[in-house]
Amino acid sequence: MVPRERKKASLHEKLQLLRSVTNSHAINKTSIIVDASKYIEELKEKVERLNQDVADEQQSADDQDSLPFQVKVEALEKGFLITVFSEKSCPGLLVSILEAFEELGLNVLQARVSCTDTFRLEAVGGENQEQVENMDAHAVKQAVIQAIKNCSENSE
Repeated sequence: MVPRERKKASLHEKLQLLRSVTNSHAINKTSIIVDASKYIEELKEKVERLNQDVADEQQSADDQDSLPFQVKVEALEKGFLITVFSEKSCPGLLVSILEAFEELGLNVLQARVSCTDTFRLEAVGGENQEQVENMDAHAVKQAVIQAIKNCSENSE
């Protein structure tokens, strides 16, 4: 009889561990297992989303490496830090990027620009109050890349 009690105690201990790991508030075995199953599904979905994010970032990095310029956009509390570097400057590039900011509803709060031989821009853009507050860094980056491509095509 002792082995049976030990087995029951061990099972109870493992269920309690499972309950704590999954943040379950269930009391009976079935509910704990159902909660654990749901938790596992949530984790699987989270892993899928993270894998997709990694793949998107890798694709973006690969695309970025093949371009003659680099664009980096970081989300700030109320706006974005936009960094652009290009090996060569083309006429109207700064204007093209600033027009892209305007189309997005970004106000340039602070900027540093150098466009002698190479082109370098570091700008802090704040969202216009009238614009949608949920603008993401990826949309800003794509708009800047498109502005650079448009300027490059027009100068050729």
